Amino acid sequence: MSLKEFLGDIRKHLMTGVSYMIPFVVPGGILIAVGFLLGGIYVYETPGFAANLFSWGKIAFGLMVPALAGFIAYSIADRPGIAVGFIAGMIANNQGSGFLGGMIGGLFAGYVVQLIKMIKLPNAVRSLMPVLVIPLLGTFVVGLGMTYVLGGPVAWLNQAMLNWLNNLGKAGGILLGIVQGAMLAFDMGGPVNKAAYAFALAASEGGNWGPMAANFIASMSPPAGIALALALYKKKWTKVERDGIGGCVIGGLCMITEFAIPYAAADPLRVLPATMGGAAVGAALSYVFGLTLSAPHGGLFVIALANKPLLWLLVFAIAIVVTALLLGVLKKDVTEVEEDIISLDESSETPAA
Repeated sequence: MSLKEFLGDIRKHLMTGVSYMIPFVVPGGILIAVGFLLGGIYVYETPGFAANLFSWGKIAFGLMVPALAGFIAYSIADRPGIAVGFIAGMIANNQGSGFLGGMIGGLFAGYVVQLIKMIKLPNAVRSLMPVLVIPLLGTFVVGLGMTYVLGGPVAWLNQAMLNWLNNLGKAGGILLGIVQGAMLAFDMGGPVNKAAYAFALAASEGGNWGPMAANFIASMSPPAGIALALALYKKKWTKVERDGIGGCVIGGLCMITEFAIPYAAADPLRVLPATMGGAAVGAALSYVFGLTLSAPHGGLFVIALANKPLLWLLVFAIAIVVTALLLGVLKKDVTEVEEDIISLDESSETPAA
């Protein structure tokens, strides 16, 4: 197999994982948004119906990365890969490596299971392969790799990024905004994103809400920018991806960056540079105009807490447009093969007439 064919297979596996992940992203994001709408930005601190909605949404989001990893592994190794892939995704969730960790874990799990399936066992015990040997040995090998190979670098990266931002924060300015914005839009819940958010949170605890204003823009512009690109460049997206435009709008308005994850996971080499570019521009401009926003979360629901709401909205709009334009330049038109892959679940689950 040539390198080009191998990379094509990898993309096919990632797109299959994405097609099965989307049903977890949509209810998770919408329920979280409605929870914020009904219960405010601290909805999770007060028991009640709004808090329950928020909790259900968080549960759905919690299954998003395991589903991605599980069905990437399924694409590689068929049904025996699902359980090991889901476990790899849960490990990625627990260690904070985000959707990128889930992608790595899913690929790792799939190829590990493929190797295990090649083990020759006596016919008398071969029936134990799918129910005992593959899940047990696969989980052991994947657990070792995810914990001792991936886990250490993730923890180190998180701390290194936080230290770097703290040092940049002493100087402030455009460079800080570029770095902070790019980090927030890079792994969307992974160690790089978390370090940038922790920096903004620590600054707010000291009474400096400037980094939080930049944080809002950089966290909201990826899904909002993708939504604009979905509307402007329809030939560059599959039908399933275009159908997600409503979720991306909600994600952008409600500061739920995770709505951008399926698009980044399906085409990371083109989508991530675009989301990072738009977020970096927005965060940098936030510092240039001296914007602040006195809330840790909430999206447009808390825009009144910005010191310059209209200017904040203008910078947010600029970040959205930059993201969409970059996607228009970087993304290629969808091929018929890609359209078939991403709609795999729909065609396979349609009942016969």
